[in-house]
Amino acid sequence: MARMTLDQLQIFLAVVQHMHFTRAAEALYMTQPSVSAAIQSLEEEYGVKLFHRVGRRIELTLAGKQLQIEAKKILEQVELTERGLRELNDLQRGELKLGASQTIGNYWLPKFISLFKQQYPGIYIDCNLGNTAEIGEGTVTGLFDLGLVEGEVESSTLTSLEQRRIGGDHLQIIVGPSHPWFEQGNIEVLELTNTAWIMREKGSGTRQQFEQVLSQWGINPTQLNIILEMKSGDMVKAAVESGVGAAAVSNLIITKELRLNMLRPVQITGLAKETTDAPLLSRPFFLLKHRERFQTRICQVFEQLLLSAKSIN
Repeated sequence: MARMTLDQLQIFLAVVQHMHFTRAAEALYMTQPSVSAAIQSLEEEYGVKLFHRVGRRIELTLAGKQLQIEAKKILEQVELTERGLRELNDLQRGELKLGASQTIGNYWLPKFISLFKQQYPGIYIDCNLGNTAEIGEGTVTGLFDLGLVEGEVESSTLTSLEQRRIGGDHLQIIVGPSHPWFEQGNIEVLELTNTAWIMREKGSGTRQQFEQVLSQWGINPTQLNIILEMKSGDMVKAAVESGVGAAAVSNLIITKELRLNMLRPVQITGLAKETTDAPLLSRPFFLLKHRERFQTRICQVFEQLLLSAKSIN
């Protein structure tokens, strides 16, 4: 009896991805008849149809959908096994896939990647940036070995993840030189609704934190006059420098601008006695990893690097 092979599973998933035999063959650098033969062999061996042929289109059958789920699991496990074997050479070779939210990835994480690369120069690090929601989802699906975020991960996503604090920053309300608040320094909390705001996009940890603080200050976030939404802190910062409005950003991204007086922080007054702005604007950074997926030795070593340095962050 013929056995199902990894090559057949890879071919099958390529056809599923492209929903086209010829395009799958091109992606795999194979001939179209070879791809068709691999699928036909699977169908004949197990007596099932994996695809409906509908005119010039194909659609997954129920058996095909089941195989898609299992094939992904099998090939993911094979990849992890291969990576684990490569790491048996004392971390001289291997790969680490990181996902980081914008502020962490641009301003906090690079020093740790640099430290890691100094110790393990043969390890390839692939770091992708996104907002907190995107990084959480990517860590669940296996796109990232480790995720690093500064916002709250959705509870439905967090059920699959372990979350551990590894550092932090605090948000700063800032304005540019042409803004009327630039020379004032202190602003009554109720004045926050009397200016234009530049905000990060929905799903951003920075926006989540600021909206939570506003609510604790007695301001509904919908009361703000939001005129722009940006996908990165640097874009927000540039808009504020040009005098468009006010914004809340991480203190990590404005060190140079504050020193050069290109931006100025705004302190909030008129808060309830039990509330001060500093603690509320502070926020933790979290390390995310899957509860069940195998963690390679490279992941473990990098995680320990972050945790050992936590006390100096």
